[in-house]
Amino acid sequence: MLNDSKFLATVAVRDLEKATLFYEGILGLKRAAENPRGITYKTGGGNLFIYQSPTAGSSQASVATWELESIEGTVELLKQKGVIFETYDIPGATWQGDIATMGDVQVAWFKDPDGNLYSIGTPQP
Repeated sequence: MLNDSKFLATVAVRDLEKATLFYEGILGLKRAAENPRGITYKTGGGNLFIYQSPTAGSSQASVATWELESIEGTVELLKQKGVIFETYDIPGATWQGDIATMGDVQVAWFKDPDGNLYSIGTPQP
């Protein structure tokens, strides 16, 4: 049923204008659509929809992950643009700078200006 359906991540932000500075200016996402409720960005094989809400940033876990074959270069590029990466005490993870390695997977986490947590990581084996 859902396996063949398109997937849309929806993320609350406090201020759409400020959020676009991050999503477009820092992450480099391109607008795919815009309506009075929010903005859709096409990213990879899916879409990311941001909308204004007072509950922005209230999730304690990752809201979305971008999978890359290698993440080191992307981490460095985002750091140059001012993105601050998060580190966590994860049993079994080893850290090299801002990148956690867990088995065959590498992951780095960062937050948008509203505190929404994102990650970039290598694909799961």
